[in-house]
Amino acid sequence: MKINEKGSHLDHLLRQTRVHHVQLSSMADVKANMMLTLASLVITFSIRYLTDPILRWPVFALVFFCLITIFAAAYAVMPKGGRQEPLDPKRPNGDILFFGNFVTLTYDEFVSAMEIVMAEPGQVYEAQVREIYELGLFLATKKYRYIRIAYAMFILGLIVSGIVFLIVELTMVVQ
Repeated sequence: MKINEKGSHLDHLLRQTRVHHVQLSSMADVKANMMLTLASLVITFSIRYLTDPILRWPVFALVFFCLITIFAAAYAVMPKGGRQEPLDPKRPNGDILFFGNFVTLTYDEFVSAMEIVMAEPGQVYEAQVREIYELGLFLATKKYRYIRIAYAMFILGLIVSGIVFLIVELTMVVQ
């Protein structure tokens, strides 16, 4: 990465962007926790109505969508698993600043990779920009995507449950 002029304004920009991303990640965790709690409470309080002949199907629909909400919210906050492709300590072209990427290196390899990055200001900025980019990508494609799914499933569950309740009620009135 070519930097024409070093300055505190660049450091401030990168620091502020990183802080913003971390705050967004924290907000996503709180939202996912809210959805987990809410859906769990709805299931807990609704389950006893499954034996009621009028409420059985609306409650079943609500519980079904709450379970999907719980799975989506839990997946949103679940740490990324699997083995990362090992970084080459001689050419740290991956995100060397993210712990999930450098855990495959020994301490000495990590220090060597950091020395390469810190040898030139342009590489320092590139490492920070790469970290910001990958964190933003992770937030957009995983955390917020699955939180949106959790919210949508919960709302859809309420709507479907209400419609099923109306159908059951109208069917009972006709009979």
